[in-house]
Amino acid sequence: MKNWTRKALLLTVSAAAAAGTLAAAGAPVAHSRPAGRAAPALDWHPCGPVAGAPVPAGQECAELRVPLDYADPGGRTVEVAVSRLRTDRPDARRGTLFVIPGGPGSSGVQRLAQKGGALRAATEGAYDLVSLDPRGVGSSARAGCGIPEADRHLVTLRSWPAPDGSITANTERSRRTAELCARNGGPVLRSFTTENEVRDLDRLREALGERKVSIWGSSYGSYVGAVYAQLHPDRVGRLVLDSTGDPDPGRVAYGWLANMAPGAAERFPDFAAWAADPARETEGLRLARRPGHVQPLFLSLARELDRHPKASDVPSTPLTGNLLRQALQSALYSDAGFAPLARLVKAAQDPGGRPVLPPELAGPLPDADASMTVAAICNDVRWPGPASGYAGRVAADRARHPLTAGMPANISPCAFWTHGKEPRPTRMTDEGPSNVLMIQSLRDPATPLAGALKMRAALGERARMVTVGQGGHGMYLGNGNACGDRLVSDFLMTGKRPARDTHCPN
Repeated sequence: MKNWTRKALLLTVSAAAAAGTLAAAGAPVAHSRPAGRAAPALDWHPCGPVAGAPVPAGQECAELRVPLDYADPGGRTVEVAVSRLRTDRPDARRGTLFVIPGGPGSSGVQRLAQKGGALRAATEGAYDLVSLDPRGVGSSARAGCGIPEADRHLVTLRSWPAPDGSITANTERSRRTAELCARNGGPVLRSFTTENEVRDLDRLREALGERKVSIWGSSYGSYVGAVYAQLHPDRVGRLVLDSTGDPDPGRVAYGWLANMAPGAAERFPDFAAWAADPARETEGLRLARRPGHVQPLFLSLARELDRHPKASDVPSTPLTGNLLRQALQSALYSDAGFAPLARLVKAAQDPGGRPVLPPELAGPLPDADASMTVAAICNDVRWPGPASGYAGRVAADRARHPLTAGMPANISPCAFWTHGKEPRPTRMTDEGPSNVLMIQSLRDPATPLAGALKMRAALGERARMVTVGQGGHGMYLGNGNACGDRLVSDFLMTGKRPARDTHCPN
């Protein structure tokens, strides 16, 4: 899931066994048409700055009106921000490619600004590239719960247990957050769902005048893309699912969060090998002589910070054990995060050091961002209630996966969430055209391979999977390699996939 970063909370099994698990649950497939009146034409204009940086030349923005509630298509509407980067080779154009960001909580307009140039080059101008800010994100319709500032830090939104493993504070915080969202969020907050993002995407397709679109979805965006293709198989040309979570319709984001514990454990050895490499000596970042010594060092330091938080460069935010653990989770998404994490560890070890906190840990999220990330994972599926044994599950998870200290199994506001109607997540099946290519890291800290294999099994002959021998989250044009990038680009340009599931070594 994008990456469940500051703006996103969030967040190997056999294929045959996975298929049996998924076949029994979830809502039936519905090949629905767009609800309500036809989508209006889009009024394109130059984009303003995105996240403080200019967008690439030629990227355009527009606003799309969509029903707040698709069950009432003639009622209230809201606005979603959309963006496009048209092909620079009109003669080579074969259609439109939707770029669906991760999260939940990531901006499609920003994603297009970051990846549009590279994607246009990799696909040789075969597509107009189009994305949107999902409801609750960026310039799209927003809503807030009125969450207190102290509860809007990443380490409180993520429900890290207390140093002794207690979840009492997590439970009270989760209860009050859910109550505030029920009281203050209103119908806009309740509309932050995967189902509505899919409907909004289909309304965008209609506004563009396209009979079919192709899709590249990453992390949570891969789930959105898979749901779109399940509900509208006749409207998808080519579908790329990049870094995919377990689609179990009985769990959805609850399962994705739980899977982060084994995901971090599988990915950590990559960091340990890097941090013990003699090459780190000249950089002043070597943490241990042997890779096997890095995890004990890290866990010991986190426990010391539990007892004695260390003053950081942010006067109001000392470095605690849980902040260090959260910094690790963020760093594992990409090898580029290893050096900043090692510097943080070194500064924490230095009696005279003052650690520099990563930006996502330096302060609270804005209320609208925090509210969106909570609502988007709670609205889609009913989570286990507060009396369902969270304390026991946290204790077991802490013992099994000490790097994540029980956080992925912990209680969240979703345990107390009030649903306007009973959520019915989409069940993935092998019904539909054989036009899906999955790409997946072997050691993904957010969407581990085991969960992606369940999606692969559910899709059956509709899909092929490319595994990449590289750790990290987000493989295509990101943390992967030339082999994986080439296979995805060739598929998007020609429609040709590997004859069978294949592997790209690092």
